[in-house]
Amino acid sequence: MSIHRGSLLIRPALSFTEQYEVVGSSDPVLAVSGEDVILPCSVKPLMSVVDMRVEWFRLDLKDSVVHVYDDHVDKNTDQSQSYRGRTKLNHQELQRGNASLKLASVRVSDEGRYKCFIQSKSWYDDATVDVKVEAVGRPPVITVDGFDHSGGLCLQCESEGWNPEPVFEWLDSEGVSLSSETTETHRNTDGFSVKHTVTVYERDSKIHCRVKLRHHMLEAVIITTSNMFNSWRTSVILISVSVVLSVIAAILIAVFARKNRGKMLVFLIFYIFYVNTSV
Repeated sequence: MSIHRGSLLIRPALSFTEQYEVVGSSDPVLAVSGEDVILPCSVKPLMSVVDMRVEWFRLDLKDSVVHVYDDHVDKNTDQSQSYRGRTKLNHQELQRGNASLKLASVRVSDEGRYKCFIQSKSWYDDATVDVKVEAVGRPPVITVDGFDHSGGLCLQCESEGWNPEPVFEWLDSEGVSLSSETTETHRNTDGFSVKHTVTVYERDSKIHCRVKLRHHMLEAVIITTSNMFNSWRTSVILISVSVVLSVIAAILIAVFARKNRGKMLVFLIFYIFYVNTSV
């Protein structure tokens, strides 16, 4: 590990020609999940850093070593496991003072603040680079989650793997926005997962579920047919009839029990069989 994190380095008094400045990026570097990205780092004035120590590490992680170059070779024995096999310094570019790091197959977990540290025998400097990762999630999926007490069709739409958090929208067949009734958002190493619900009352209508992130948009569509709502009415009627018959049967049992206590057991068996078959 380099000494810049364990103790405070005191820069010796040097002539201006022996000093250099490490330059990163003033703006965040935007990376796309699954693709490669270059984290910029160079020295000014232009000079070779082949004989210097170059270290990349994360400022926001405990296991922070991303890449180390020293004594003309890469030394990644202490490299964070999540970066194994995904980092590369161009040794030819080091001769031109370019210590930019190539990070392959970017992941959402790569988002964070990086430091590029360059140390010679008599001088050192560093620069920070902020990395933002954009990830387009999986296509949304709409499922029917039953009916509410007034006969509205409850729809649920969910999608996962987004970064940053996407914009979620329900639309009816006319393109009018529908308000989500419940929303759930969770974040893990793969990004954001979102789940929204809405209740609709329109028949023969197209309901759109859209998930958007900047210039990306994924959509799912469901058509609410009359059969969906008819099935709810049929269920309500069947449940109502079953309840009425159960009440009538209970009354008959009570009357019969008073008159024929000896035959009560047989009637109870008949009642249990009737209820089970009607349900």
